[in-house]
Amino acid sequence: MNRRNLLTVAGGTLLLTGLGVYGWRSSVGSMAGYEAYASRLRAALAPEPQILDLIRYATLAANSHNTQPWRFHADGGTIDILPDPSRRTPAVDPDDHHLFVSLGCAAENLLIAATASGRPGALSVEGESVRYAFSTAQARPDPLLAAIPARQSTRADYDGRPLAAADLDKLRAAADMPGVRLVLFTERTQIDRLRDLVIAGNDAQMADPAFIAELKHWLRFSPRAAMASGDGLFSATTGNPVLPEPLGGIALDLFFTAAGERDKYARQMDSSAGVAVFLAEGEDRAHWIAVGRACQRFALTATGLGLRHAFVNQAVEVARLRPELAALAGESGLRPDIVMRFGYGPSLPFSPRRPVAAVLV
Repeated sequence: MNRRNLLTVAGGTLLLTGLGVYGWRSSVGSMAGYEAYASRLRAALAPEPQILDLIRYATLAANSHNTQPWRFHADGGTIDILPDPSRRTPAVDPDDHHLFVSLGCAAENLLIAATASGRPGALSVEGESVRYAFSTAQARPDPLLAAIPARQSTRADYDGRPLAAADLDKLRAAADMPGVRLVLFTERTQIDRLRDLVIAGNDAQMADPAFIAELKHWLRFSPRAAMASGDGLFSATTGNPVLPEPLGGIALDLFFTAAGERDKYARQMDSSAGVAVFLAEGEDRAHWIAVGRACQRFALTATGLGLRHAFVNQAVEVARLRPELAALAGESGLRPDIVMRFGYGPSLPFSPRRPVAAVLV
């Protein structure tokens, strides 16, 4: 019996004994209701979208732990994206690197959606925030627009099929951003070496009580909890069973092991067609935001090509592994910023998002 089945059986037995079928359903909520909620969040833009619609599309961007560490302020012809310090993850991201990468991802979504709907403009970094200053003009369709609501970080096994050279070229071109370097690993020996670094980073994190406590804080085990918070890592989005929140915490303590996670990441890396490593030419907020923009464009382009992607950032998050990762990428002296595997794979439920009203200043 695999761990997923064991979780399901243990959860069902424990809860049905105490509460029965009705108690289970009322404490967990329905996946059908969750899917309707996710569809509303990802509804296509209206022909003439309002500013709040553009901000909604910005919030669909990739971000660390699905903390959504951003706030938005709209005023006339500007939209500012500001960091939300209440959503920091100091154990995994002590210098707020991932936070500012996440702001860059949201900024790129905003730029694409606004330009495509008749509000072209430019992004600039203003201290800790990103400003989008725009005017009004004729809409300019962008093929990446349709990928924004369809993109997801798919934490599943892929099928291992290689990509065509032309598609790899499209991914490289999409991530072409000043100050950012992209290295693609597609040879199996290279991916194997990178896999070993990911696993080493995972082992280090699993041995860190602060990391585990922080991860637990952002886990959501039931559709009801995921919709109520609008954030965090919902178990269904990783292919795991849904459970009542108290039982989910117990199951995590029982079955979330270093060995199990090691096997999972080894399998997922082995099933991927390739891995992208993003490195910035500077270690500052402006460069981290640029990395976020580049990796968001990469992810949207991958989505448009029918590919899946997922972050495997352990060798970035464990500082002692960064020099070896940079050397493997042929970029010694630079700090690796993002590691993203990609390939052909299944779709999973979408991650939750907070309503626009919750992120407005």
